[in-house]
Amino acid sequence: MLKNIRFQTRISDFIKSGKLLAFVYNIRHAYPDPNDPHTFLETDYDDPETIDCFTKHLKNCGFPVLSLEATADVEEKLGEKKEDIGLVFNYSEAIIEGDRKKQITSVCEKLGISFTGPSDKTQVLARNKAKAKSEMKKHGISVLPDQVFSDSSEPLASNMRFPLIVKPIGQGSSAGITNKSVVENEKELRKQLIEVIGRFNDSAIVEPFITGREFSIALIGNPPQILPIIEPNLKSLPKGYVAIDSLEVKWLYEEEAQDHLMCPAILDPDLKAGIEKTARQVWDSLELKDLCRIDTRCDEDGNLYVLEVNSPPGLIPPEISTTSYLPLAARKAGIEYDNLLKTIVASALLRYS
Repeated sequence: MLKNIRFQTRISDFIKSGKLLAFVYNIRHAYPDPNDPHTFLETDYDDPETIDCFTKHLKNCGFPVLSLEATADVEEKLGEKKEDIGLVFNYSEAIIEGDRKKQITSVCEKLGISFTGPSDKTQVLARNKAKAKSEMKKHGISVLPDQVFSDSSEPLASNMRFPLIVKPIGQGSSAGITNKSVVENEKELRKQLIEVIGRFNDSAIVEPFITGREFSIALIGNPPQILPIIEPNLKSLPKGYVAIDSLEVKWLYEEEAQDHLMCPAILDPDLKAGIEKTARQVWDSLELKDLCRIDTRCDEDGNLYVLEVNSPPGLIPPEISTTSYLPLAARKAGIEYDNLLKTIVASALLRYS
């Protein structure tokens, strides 16, 4: 994508301007461990070495980088440097203010600072699985029926049939999704609802558990380029693993099993076209920008459903992980990591120019 002269020129102009690229992120303090639920709260965040490596790549691209952790004082720091900042590279999940969280997008819009990714309205929507699905459904996109629980004792809706899957409503990176998330009966459902609602101090979303193929679609640019589609090989999981993209799979198994992620996925032309059409519909319906990743799954009859939208998606440098989905898909498309970062920045800059 960086072969596009407009992208090259915009990146060059930005670097020459001397403006700062503010890189905003969240730091995790414990590696995700399926056996330690306390670690689930920071699963969406990144290890310090990941952030250090990410920062080095941004500097290798030629950007003058201002690195900021999304803590309670990040708004003040951005405000102080407002006149020097040309763009915020938003890699944060939330600004942490005690028990409260808000999106960095709301701060950027308040301060009038340009940023990568969609508007605050879209970002807030995408972070809530149920609301995002409701919006997609309005646009004719196939999503599974669901029920949101704010209390574990609420009665199960009559259209919900076991087996079901229980997920945190506002988490990514498989946070809170483990081998115990697929429930077969009322007792298992209530136990998992108590765990998820209590652990994340937020609602849980419950959906039918479908067992077809799963696909992850990464998109970059405006209008978006669809990168090679990823399919996790769920059929090859070891004994004891439920066939979902769980915390156990993502954080314990995936990195070691080099053949687990199939990219590009082997697809017949009709299925590939259907997946790509759906991805574009999701992008348009939610008004996404610059980058995202969309997770989908088929039922037993091959019908495709959108599960959730990841914005921002993981962008772990290849030195740290070779299985971070969007960089993996980009490499398969011939886009190396530094050019991927430049593409994201250029896409955002062109929107604001």
